Amino acid sequence: MLEIKGLQTGYGKKQVLFDVSLEVKEGEIVGIIGPNGSGKSTLLKAVCGLLSTWQGEICFQGASLKGLSPAQAIARGITFAPQGNRVFDELTVQENLEIGGFLLTRGALPSRLGEMLGLFPALKDRLRLSAGRLSGGEQQMVALARALVTMPKLLMLDEPSLGLSPGLAGDVFGKIVRINKETGAAVLIVEQKVRDVLEICHRVYSLKLGKVAFAGLPAELKGDKRKLKELFL
Repeated sequence: MLEIKGLQTGYGKKQVLFDVSLEVKEGEIVGIIGPNGSGKSTLLKAVCGLLSTWQGEICFQGASLKGLSPAQAIARGITFAPQGNRVFDELTVQENLEIGGFLLTRGALPSRLGEMLGLFPALKDRLRLSAGRLSGGEQQMVALARALVTMPKLLMLDEPSLGLSPGLAGDVFGKIVRINKETGAAVLIVEQKVRDVLEICHRVYSLKLGKVAFAGLPAELKGDKRKLKELFL
């Protein structure tokens, strides 16, 4: 579904990613782990069009994404939930969800919002509340629901557990698994809670200093503390 070959990119003159290659197949949950500053978030931004590709290729369902804007990437079936419970604080929960469906027709939007409330029932009684008044866990649910309104084929998540208690983080990971199973959307997830993401992903990549340091199955890392330590030092 998603194929990245030899990706090089960065910010201004500072290169962050060096010859990165990875793939996400249909229906997979693929995890990206690694130390802070290794280029994990940069990779997701490049896929969704927030950063330009300096060299290499990013293809989605066989077609190049090079030069596409974030809106065009969404139209292709890719959505991105950035880190930090990114909601529009002063807008209501319903308005946040409606923004996620800006590419949908007016007739299609209500049914999609209804499906999101079925997936996130805790939001039903909070639709008219300002999103900024919600708890961190509830805001994360809004961010996830907003990213799903357009029925993406690929959902990209940047540290969805950031700032959440272990219990709430567990709820979020459970939702991700459910989303993957019930909607069929592939998931590319950047996460610092390594043990948690290894439990839910089908394959995992580790970035270090902007390069792929590991690519394989979660089972290869779960019981290997020495290898995990090596990847993060």
